[in-house]
Amino acid sequence: MAMSCKDGKGGLDNGKYVRYTPEQVEALERLYHECPKPSSIRRQQLIRECPILSNIEPKQIKVWFQNRRCREKQRKEASRLQAVNRKLTAMNKLLMEENDRLQKQVSHLVYENGYFRQHTQGTTLATKDTSCESVVTSGQHHLTPQHPPRDASPAGLLSIAEETLAEFLSKATGTAVEWVQMPGMKPGPDSIGIVAISHGCTGVAARACGLVGLEPTRVAEILKDLPSWLRDCRAVDVLNVLPTANGGTIELLYMQLYAPTTLAPACDFWLLRYTSVLEDGSLVICVRSLKNTQNGPTMPPVQHFVRAEMLPSGYLIRPCEGGGSIIHIVDHMDLEPCSVPEVLRPLYESSAVLAQKMTMAALRQLRQIAHEVSQSNVTGWGRRPAALRALSQRLSRGFNEALNGFTDEGWSMMGNDGMDDVTILINSSPDKLMGLNLSFASGFPAVSNSVLCAKASMLLQNVPPAILLRFLREHRSEWADNNIDAYSAAAVKVGPCSLAGSRVGSFGGQVILPLAHTIEHEEFLEVIKLEGVGHSPEDAMMPREMFLLQLCSGMDENAVGSCAELIFAPIDASFADDAPLLPSGFRIIPLDYGKEASSPNRTLDLASALEIGPTGNKASSEFSANTGCVRSVMTIAFEFACESHMQEHVASMARQYVRSIISSVQRVALALSPSHLSSHAGLRSPLGTPEAQTLARWICNSYRCYLGVELLKSSNEGGESILKSLWHHSDAIMCCSLKALPVFTFANQAGLDMLETTLVALQDITLEKIFDDHGRKTLCSEFPQIMQQGFACLQGGICLSSMGRPVSYERAVAWKVLNEEETAHCMCFLFVNWSFV
Repeated sequence: MAMSCKDGKGGLDNGKYVRYTPEQVEALERLYHECPKPSSIRRQQLIRECPILSNIEPKQIKVWFQNRRCREKQRKEASRLQAVNRKLTAMNKLLMEENDRLQKQVSHLVYENGYFRQHTQGTTLATKDTSCESVVTSGQHHLTPQHPPRDASPAGLLSIAEETLAEFLSKATGTAVEWVQMPGMKPGPDSIGIVAISHGCTGVAARACGLVGLEPTRVAEILKDLPSWLRDCRAVDVLNVLPTANGGTIELLYMQLYAPTTLAPACDFWLLRYTSVLEDGSLVICVRSLKNTQNGPTMPPVQHFVRAEMLPSGYLIRPCEGGGSIIHIVDHMDLEPCSVPEVLRPLYESSAVLAQKMTMAALRQLRQIAHEVSQSNVTGWGRRPAALRALSQRLSRGFNEALNGFTDEGWSMMGNDGMDDVTILINSSPDKLMGLNLSFASGFPAVSNSVLCAKASMLLQNVPPAILLRFLREHRSEWADNNIDAYSAAAVKVGPCSLAGSRVGSFGGQVILPLAHTIEHEEFLEVIKLEGVGHSPEDAMMPREMFLLQLCSGMDENAVGSCAELIFAPIDASFADDAPLLPSGFRIIPLDYGKEASSPNRTLDLASALEIGPTGNKASSEFSANTGCVRSVMTIAFEFACESHMQEHVASMARQYVRSIISSVQRVALALSPSHLSSHAGLRSPLGTPEAQTLARWICNSYRCYLGVELLKSSNEGGESILKSLWHHSDAIMCCSLKALPVFTFANQAGLDMLETTLVALQDITLEKIFDDHGRKTLCSEFPQIMQQGFACLQGGICLSSMGRPVSYERAVAWKVLNEEETAHCMCFLFVNWSFV
């Protein structure tokens, strides 16, 4: 490697430039890896420590390091562009294949359409002439054909495997199923892939095509390990393995899936999985249910499980030029909807739900692991990415175990006949209790020999699951009881765990640790600190502080078919990866999808909304009439560790606690429903109250009085129109109280977006919290002027949102808001041309 530098004082030769020797380059490279950007003092120290660099001026060493950093930046950018180019090339190939498949499907439909047109008239006449025979024929047409049993000997299984492979490929790349684009999914270089769902086929089916940065063998290894990424998968047992002559493998599997709610049974599958390599080098894993077989292994029905059917499904994995794999995924199932209550059948008949829970989940897992491979080994909270994924999986699995309460895991019903609104289960098995005992900071141990679970389900009407879950997450005090030790939360604060190296923000006073983040899906793993758990002398054995490990997913309102979950478990400060967990929480599953009339940033003043009667006002009724009814089922499950002699007492407490939570959720859901929202786009009923209209008029009048100009373009309108214009003003407008510690009391939509909060949480944000040190000093110096002169113009600067994100603004205006008596009511701020940095 040769580098030239200017020899200003005559150096190694008489020329104008000299070249670094290999030894000098080696020394500089070694120093660069130790310190890429040394200070001037450090550079001089380098010259003194390395005699080989003594004939080089410090300025030239500075230039060398600048050039070296520039080359490193260019190398990284070139590598990134090459990766983007490979991804675009692969996506283009996928789109071309999809286009060819669609053209074949169009040709097939055109042919069928012409064929049916030719025979429609004759068929109609024949039906009219032999009406009775037609009725009988029609009835026979819908009868399930009785096929003879299939041979399940090794030769017969190979025949079934080859047949499964052909059917799977016809679905993955052919026209065996009519595919339509998944609602809300748009293919592109940053999307998860091309996702489609079936239309008019037996059962439910979903298909996805995508590019992942992993080799085919690694992709196959991950996808075969279903329990590691499929949250609903309880177990996969490989009962038999048969090698084939072509180098493939036939496996007989028994798989169990958890029930998503207490209102439905769990399901299981008896499967054949065939792994083989095609002639073009593609790796194929296809699977289907084994039914009606003879001369081979069988799986009899299992108690408490409904036997579902897996139609030919699987994965087609092709190596991609430049590294990585192109993968085609097909999931096709018949989940026996008749086995569940009628209200839940849309969940079992929705291909979009299957796409979210299985098909897209597989792609997310692959993309997440590929991302982890390209990043550093240790991420936030001092954990490796794989350890964080394992924690989230354990939370989800523990919640599913409590929700299903299988007897083979030690669960048994306690104290009721199953007809109660809240079901109580007890588990005293050693496996469940192993390592459960915690030692609190007070020094008192918590000794437990049983785990109790209280669970219930409820139907919700006309409230989007994502909005409800977001409220439950941000406002624990609205539903949590601070007298329940591990689950109480009157104040939520940042936990003590080190989160260096990850994207961390403050959201509702909670630590947020993103675990998986894509355009289509967002999941948070966070630590919450609970303070003041025990308050009275008799609570001496309760910990004074406790931490919750919390998993939150499904907060994207636009994700069709996804459920929303908030699952948490108590932990202590010295939490280890293998520490025992007792997960509790909420799962909200949409059952149908109405027309969403709200934006993703919808806000609500809950305290005001709860004061409105159930009938609402005329505007609210009109608003509700224009929206579809969104139904969902919420399942609640809470686990408690207890001693055996306290089971009855804890059961009574748990039952009452869950009932109180149900009551709180119903109250919140009523407030969040569109029946309590105004027909004006973006305006809510609390904003339509006379008090809000009066405040808007005071804000505008005071602005005109002090600054001599109008705040709004047309201020001669009625109070309701002024409020609407103020709410939709492009600049951020927010009011704060005139107290010793000013807190925000009102903000328009732009203000809420700037602070990244809601009208409810707004009242928890103090004025000094959004400014940095320079901003606070400026505000303190201008405050007397605001109170005496009535207003002050502030220079542009930086403030912080409630999530800790920096927000820049071009300029700001602060003015005193006067009421009807000409006395100061509050202070108002206008932030012009703000944006996130």
